[in-house]
Amino acid sequence: MSEVSFAEMKKAVVDGEVDRARALAQAAVDSDTDLIAAIDQGFAAGIRAVGDLWEEGEYFLPELVQGAEAMKAAMAVINPALAARRSAQKPKGRVVIGTVHGDLHDIGKTLVATLLSANGFEVYDLGNDVPVDTFVDKAKEVDANILAASALLTTTMPIQRTLVETVAARGMSGRLRVMVGGSATTQGWADEIGASYAENALRAVTVAERLSS
Repeated sequence: MSEVSFAEMKKAVVDGEVDRARALAQAAVDSDTDLIAAIDQGFAAGIRAVGDLWEEGEYFLPELVQGAEAMKAAMAVINPALAARRSAQKPKGRVVIGTVHGDLHDIGKTLVATLLSANGFEVYDLGNDVPVDTFVDKAKEVDANILAASALLTTTMPIQRTLVETVAARGMSGRLRVMVGGSATTQGWADEIGASYAENALRAVTVAERLSS
């Protein structure tokens, strides 16, 4: 598949064209396309552009939501295909991911989950507004080695600290590493609470690979 098609994938997300994004994803699956490249250079590039337009005030909530829906439609096609292609491979690690309680943002978190899955991790996405106990219980259930928690609001950042403390209180710190991210967070904050930090989705993959090595 040509780079023009990756550009079309990006455009489908930016324009919020759900059916078009789904069709392009299916075309990628049906061909010999590198699906990770399709995600990174196509659909993920689109959702990053949507986020930029939102921050610049060019896009409003309807455009933001529609772009996210287009991205999700594409990933609903690509993720099962990726899983099938690597079914014989041992996952690099198991990640439980979600946006913390009180925070309803999930576009960035969904992108991180998608790229982690695309890069060989077994990912359990809990969605948004996730309570601390739900994070930790799920991590224990699936024997995860990484718990990734996003916070985009300064008012929800303390939940990330509580998450780290709860993991420690339950005696899971040796096996389970906490990784935090989201626009409200910084490396300094992560250091303060004893967590790993990823400033964007691509960096999250690198950090997760390091934590799983």
